[in-house]
Amino acid sequence: MSNESAVRSVLQYIRDNLNEDLTLEKIAKELNYSRFYIARAFAENTGCTIYKYIQGRRLTEAAEKLVYTDIPIVEIACEASYSSQQAFTLAFHKLYGCTPQEYRIKGDFYPKQTEISMCSRFYSASCRNKAGRMAA
Repeated sequence: MSNESAVRSVLQYIRDNLNEDLTLEKIAKELNYSRFYIARAFAENTGCTIYKYIQGRRLTEAAEKLVYTDIPIVEIACEASYSSQQAFTLAFHKLYGCTPQEYRIKGDFYPKQTEISMCSRFYSASCRNKAGRMAA
């Protein structure tokens, strides 16, 4: 199986299981790849680590819920797989530049991490640092 095909499988698995406990080890085991292989293949083909991609997708879905629902922030944090509202707030602030409460008040949804399409070769800026290199 080619690197690109493996990455497609990883992306589909993440899409189907985003609300589950996702780790590199679990994804590799479920898809019958070594964790080193899928980590390298994913980074080479997307410019993003698996961890950063999952975190970005979860925070983007959380941002959408903040704007379009009245679900309490603590519940959104839990749905996004954060162990506490504080951990969620820190991660959210790092990606969006404001707290979840401030984002909800603004009311403008802006996706920071869109789903990666292997066809488009367009990858989110949240996976790259200021120098244009892949973020850890």
